[in-house]
Amino acid sequence: MQNTQEYLHGLKKELQYRNYSFQTIKAYTGCIQYFLNTLKKDPTTVSRDEIIDFLLHLQHQKKAPKTINIYKEAIKFFYHEVLKTKQELDIRFSREAKKLPVVLSREEIHTLLSNIKNTKHRLMIALSYGAWLRVSDVVNLQVGDIDFDTLTLHIKWGKGNKDRITVFPESLENALLFLCDRKEGKELVFKSQRWSKFSSRSLQKVFSEALKRSHIKKLATFHSLRHSFATHLLENGTDIRYIQDLLGHANIRTTQIYTQVMNPWFKNIKSPL
Repeated sequence: MQNTQEYLHGLKKELQYRNYSFQTIKAYTGCIQYFLNTLKKDPTTVSRDEIIDFLLHLQHQKKAPKTINIYKEAIKFFYHEVLKTKQELDIRFSREAKKLPVVLSREEIHTLLSNIKNTKHRLMIALSYGAWLRVSDVVNLQVGDIDFDTLTLHIKWGKGNKDRITVFPESLENALLFLCDRKEGKELVFKSQRWSKFSSRSLQKVFSEALKRSHIKKLATFHSLRHSFATHLLENGTDIRYIQDLLGHANIRTTQIYTQVMNPWFKNIKSPL
């Protein structure tokens, strides 16, 4: 029987070979390490019922449905792709609640940006909103990813290891040109004060602090910038399939959730009270 570290090494190697993202490798490795440490037995002898019991154990620990599903997918990958077992693991578990995205209004976006005094930080937040970027997209953006002639960004190794092309507003062009001046193509556009890479956590903190200074009470996160612009595009009449391509959604149903938070639908409805 292999020890836990040997199993984890095999898992990490297989994930890297298949070009999984750093975040996914970290998440799956952590899940399998906890799984093996909890069961304390040879994983090749673990039955399907024992795996379900483990997932129920996570549920009893009040783990979120999304977290439990990550464990489930990590276990399925581990058994099928690392251990190469033929065990049936089509387990339906922990259905996630369908929550509507938190969307900031155009006025709230402008207020948020006006409350960020650091020029570079403000540009990063503005670009995130104006180009539909995730926090990882912003901190990993390289000079060579920007096409100033077409005002487009080439987002590489995005969610699901998918590349995509998105546009950015002309109003940010001069600021980006200034930051990219005299930099090589593979250099990061945004660097910290110590001239190193910005961390995702640092940028998320910039957003949350600006949210507080703006006195916005909505439970918004950095990802709300992406939700907000998608909703604003729909309100402007942009075709939903065009928005789907820009956001990099594989399924149109994922994009259609924004139709439920569009303001124009509600403006024409009067309460009977």
